Amino acid sequence: MTTRRQRSETFEVRDGHLIREVVPHRGEPYTHRCSLASFEQVAHAIDDAKDGGFTLETVVAGEDLPFTQVAVALAFLKVRGIIDTRFRRNHAATVTGVHLDAMTEYYALQAGA
Repeated sequence: MTTRRQRSETFEVRDGHLIREVVPHRGEPYTHRCSLASFEQVAHAIDDAKDGGFTLETVVAGEDLPFTQVAVALAFLKVRGIIDTRFRRNHAATVTGVHLDAMTEYYALQAGA
């Protein structure tokens, strides 16, 4: 009986960047980064999004940010429960504001929490 490897995803803050490391169940592991400035810009863009939600593509186009950096930010926000996905669109899952919660989680991760 063969055991199927699980996909793993971890985040850390290093050198002013949010780092996402992924080990897929197939293929090669990869690491992507998102600068703090881009992370904050994504969080503000989500706060400004209309009730219809947003996608990775709409944030990339609206904020003129690199695709990979937005993907890292959104993945982190999903893992931390700040955004959720319904019907292929993302929505804020917080009442206090995405930027505030995002920065709280960012600095908590940086401090080792």
